[in-house]
Order: sequence, then structure tokens, then C-alpha cells
Amino acid sequence: MRLFNFRVKPESDVVLKDWPTRIDPIYQTKQHYSELLQQQITSMRDWQNKLYAENRQALLIVFQAMDAAGKDSAIKHVMSGLNPQGCQVYSFKHPSSEELDHDFLWRTTQCLPERGRIGIFNRSYYEEVLVLRVHPELLSAQGAVCVNSDTERFWQDRYESILNLEKHLWLNGTRIIKFFLHLSKQEQCDRLLKRIDQAEKNWKFSLDDLKERDCWQRYQDAYERCLSATSTKYSPWYVIPADDKANARLLIADLVVDTLRDMNPEYPKLDAQQQHNLQLAKVKLLKEKTR
Repeated sequence: MRLFNFRVKPESDVVLKDWPTRIDPIYQTKQHYSELLQQQITSMRDWQNKLYAENRQALLIVFQAMDAAGKDSAIKHVMSGLNPQGCQVYSFKHPSSEELDHDFLWRTTQCLPERGRIGIFNRSYYEEVLVLRVHPELLSAQGAVCVNSDTERFWQDRYESILNLEKHLWLNGTRIIKFFLHLSKQEQCDRLLKRIDQAEKNWKFSLDDLKERDCWQRYQDAYERCLSATSTKYSPWYVIPADDKANARLLIADLVVDTLRDMNPEYPKLDAQQQHNLQLAKVKLLKEKTR
């Protein structure tokens, strides 16, 4: 899988209409899809075990997308084989009053993965330069100072704060990969209709989804600016074609495995004294066993 085709190059100008929302499927049949995904999950689990045992690095995976793009299902299917002890998933909704009393990065910073763990953000601090850019009236609730004559400077400052955080994390052993699930407007319409027509999906639907859909082009513009400003070598964005959920999951799984492989965590190596102590312990246990 040529994942680099979906990577946003640093300092490039992203125009989303030039990025596909659907590509030729990687899989041939549903069975083939299941087999490919299981292979990646098995590989991911092996790397996670090493990451957890090594306890020196961490991985943060960020998911951003329009409504109904498949973030929840991607996390559910791709991360299903991971050990919950070494994996943390956080979903960020509307901020609480306590969160609003802090800087815009505070609430997500509390949830960053510890060394040895994989952290998954379902939405993230990027909401603060996406939703708030589309709905700037919400900034007043944050007590943010945004001078009308210098609005662009305000957003550039927020991008810079995000980049500084991500560079800091990278320098301290946390790798970051960021997925934008790129959904077409027509596919979103079809998925929202399914939420209405299928009783088991009714709970997923909200009239707010339609209000946000009315802002589609404004969101596309916000994402273009965000992706252009914040994709770097140490925290890259990947624009994943999301109209085919199965294909998107395979691409995401492959990239997570590729990143873990590049991190190359290893099981801790014992020194001579530790190896000697192991043998002493083994002798003692074997004696107990034969009594």
C-alpha cells in the first residue's frame, strides 16, 4: 500500500477537491478484507506488546473528520486487537466549564498517552481551529481575544501553539500520526439517511448534524487551512479516502503498523546480573515443583 500518496507534505497548500474520497479497493472480497485487517491487527498487537514492555516511547493517533465519516468504526475495527491495558481512547465533545477556564490545549493535554502506551484521540485539540473557525462566535465562551482586524493572526497563533506542542512531544518520545477521513458530501448524505432509516442507528442522528452539514464548504476551507499549516515531518497528516469504510480501515491499520515498526520498540534486554538472578529464581521454582 503506497501510504505516502495520502501524506500531506509539510508547507504544502491543500486543496481537498484534489484529494480523492474514494480509490480502487485494496481488498478483493469481504473475506479478503477481513484477512488483511486481521494480519495488520496481529502485527499491531505484537508491536504494542514491545512498546508497552520497553516503556520508553508513546504513540498518539489523532482522528478528525466531518460527521459520519467513520471515525468511531475505524477505531473500533482497527484497534480491536490491542491490549486495553496499553491503549487509551478519548472522545472530545463540547468542552466543560472547567475546560473553558483553561487554555485551549489544556483538556487534551491531560489525556496524552504515557510512555509505553498508545493514545487515540477521537477529535482533538484540532477542534479549536476547525469548529471554532466555522463558528467564531463560540470563542467568546473561551474568553479568547480575537481582534477583528487581525483574525488570521489569531488562527496562525493557534497553529503555532499546536505545532510547538507536537514538536515538544516528538522530542520527548511521543510519535504522532493524524488522520483526516476525507468524506464526500454525497456519501455523508447517504450515511445520515441510514441513521434515520435504520432503527438501530437512530441514536446516532442529531438535527445538529444537518446544521453542520449546511456549513460544509466552510468546514472544507477550515480543514484545508489546518492541514496546510500543521502537517510536519514529526506530526504528519494523512488524508484518508473515507467513502469506502473498509478501504479506509486497511489504510489506517497499515499506517499504524508502519509507524510502530519505524519506532522499533524492543523488549528490555537484561544485563549479566539480571540473567543470573533469573536462573537462580528458576532453580528455586523447579525445586518447589519437585517437592
